Amino acid sequence: MKANHICKYSKCNLGNNGQPKQYYACDYCDRINSWKSIACCKEHFDLYIEEELERKSMLNKINMLPKRIDMSENEIKELYNIPADVVLEKTNQELQYYKDKYEKKVEVIQSHGGSGSQARSVVEGSNGDVVTLALEHDISLIEQTGLINKGWQKRFSNDSAPYTSTIVFLVRKGNKKSIKDWKDLIKKGVEVITPDPKSSGGACWNFLAAYGYAIDTYHDQEKEEQFLTKLYQNVSVMDSGARGSTTTFVENKKGDVLIAWENEAIQTVKNYPDKYEIITPSISILAQPSVSLVDDNVKVNGTKKIATEYLKYLYSDKAQKLAAEEGYRPSNERILKQYQGKFNLNMKLYKISDFRGWDQAYKKYFEDGALFDKIYINQ
Repeated sequence: MKANHICKYSKCNLGNNGQPKQYYACDYCDRINSWKSIACCKEHFDLYIEEELERKSMLNKINMLPKRIDMSENEIKELYNIPADVVLEKTNQELQYYKDKYEKKVEVIQSHGGSGSQARSVVEGSNGDVVTLALEHDISLIEQTGLINKGWQKRFSNDSAPYTSTIVFLVRKGNKKSIKDWKDLIKKGVEVITPDPKSSGGACWNFLAAYGYAIDTYHDQEKEEQFLTKLYQNVSVMDSGARGSTTTFVENKKGDVLIAWENEAIQTVKNYPDKYEIITPSISILAQPSVSLVDDNVKVNGTKKIATEYLKYLYSDKAQKLAAEEGYRPSNERILKQYQGKFNLNMKLYKISDFRGWDQAYKKYFEDGALFDKIYINQ
């Protein structure tokens, strides 16, 4: 099976039919080498890294402010790929709140990307004060380096998950392939779009949601794995992140169904009401994006108080309502009930605890040589 990627080096293929970026196909052995999911060759990977280091260096020089908070993808301020005006609205609300309360102005510098990529960026030296990632596991990886203190999950309510989401299907208006549940995604001729679990936190949630359906349906490990194999055989493009998969489906019009975050699907339908519709599967998973201070960074930057207030605000009624308006499920049950007409609250949702927590789930399903790799190599 081949998987399409885009070389991220800005000058790749420059002058080749006017195409600034190169598409290439790689097999399983290529894909599991991390640089090959970023660039078409090792030379371009090295040049891309140089570009990123230079870009970050320039940003640091421009934005050398004493109070700085970096945010990551799938967080309430960015609401995991919600349009820029929403990002601005949420960020501005928080900054005004802090200014009114403490009479201090705060500059927020945002960094967006796949959950795993952002975690690696922090480990490699990104000076973020706050991480807000798709997976608890990715924050735990930062914790293992000592940058984040142990017990970070208990620092804020609901295991430091101020809002949740789930996994749904986004289809084109009219739903010509009559997709209603997970079983329809393995039918011949159905083209599925979902990101790569090796790089995308959202893709891990997608995989586990599908696995939850298989467990409920087949009650047999071999049949469950056969279902997952058939599902991923129908995946035509496996982007590195949820944003890329949405772009592939919505903008590039590739595929019949996108396995998506509920909030992402809601935003797409909101923006294109005559082009797309949401299908809610019978079984899904409670997806819990997590937030944390980066303790070493806030200590060095002198931003612990500001960063803590920043995350506390996510639990305020105002922020919880904004989360709901933009498609996230508030962790505040009282506020969630106010939006019950927006969300299907009767879905059967597996929890990560059903898979023995993220540490065990990641080892069993997503590490090199684990179940996902076995499924993928058999394509």
